[in-house]
Amino acid sequence: MVLSMPHSRTLRTTSEGRTVAVVGDVYRFLATGEETDGKYALWEAIIPPGGGPPPHVHSREEEGFYILEGEITFSIGDERVVATTGMFANMPVGTPHAFKNESDKQARMLISIAPAGLERMFFEFGVPVPQGATTAPPPSKAEIDKLLEIAPTYGIEIKVPTH
Repeated sequence: MVLSMPHSRTLRTTSEGRTVAVVGDVYRFLATGEETDGKYALWEAIIPPGGGPPPHVHSREEEGFYILEGEITFSIGDERVVATTGMFANMPVGTPHAFKNESDKQARMLISIAPAGLERMFFEFGVPVPQGATTAPPPSKAEIDKLLEIAPTYGIEIKVPTH
């Protein structure tokens, strides 16, 4: 059941929302910029053991993380912080960061960005999966290459490891 009126209200049940696999993680979008007049976007992220993006920097939006279950290790510059259920982290614009599930159990968190817009990048390169999906196919070389190609157009600098 999705109730949506332009820039008014959006109600989603526990499995509803556009769902995409993003380099091995599952993102279920609860609110997009189209629904919030560009003010913010919010999605649930399911991160399998070993999952998470490479280090990167946002030039346009603040990014917030709320851990729903499991644990996520954040790398913020040279600092590492293990965030567990109930913890919140905010990354201001320009903060080099990454997150990874270094545990042996799946983790879930809410990710918010303000202002909205970055969600379109995930829609552009992510792999659609059915609503309710909790696992993603492993990332393909084509998916990673597409992300590296389009990220700069969304103001994202990906810090590719050099070794």
